[in-house]
Amino acid sequence: QVQVVESGGGLVQPGGSLRLSCAASRSIFSFNAMGWYRQAPGKEREPVAMITIDGNTHYADSVKGRFTISRDNAKNTVYLQMNSLSLEDTAIYYCYAAMSSTYWGQGTQVTVSS
Repeated sequence: QVQVVESGGGLVQPGGSLRLSCAASRSIFSFNAMGWYRQAPGKEREPVAMITIDGNTHYADSVKGRFTISRDNAKNTVYLQMNSLSLEDTAIYYCYAAMSSTYWGQGTQVTVSS
């Protein structure tokens, strides 16, 4: 059974930064891609960023230039560095790992508030 576990959420002021981590229970090279979605209150879950097995990255337009996805192969971990956070970034952030099936973490809350 594959597990992915997020960490690093919290409360931050507008303009601040947070780094989310997503640890997989097996080598990240087992997956075609890993990435992040988020769901704000009352809204649909939306994609944020992803990194493919080849290391290619993709971002939602709303986070381009502010968020960076990266990985540590040795730690089987993917990171999401979030800078210049705004109120609109408040959401539960979910990590996923995709292979023949898609595995989701439990989510981590990010709250941007003054």
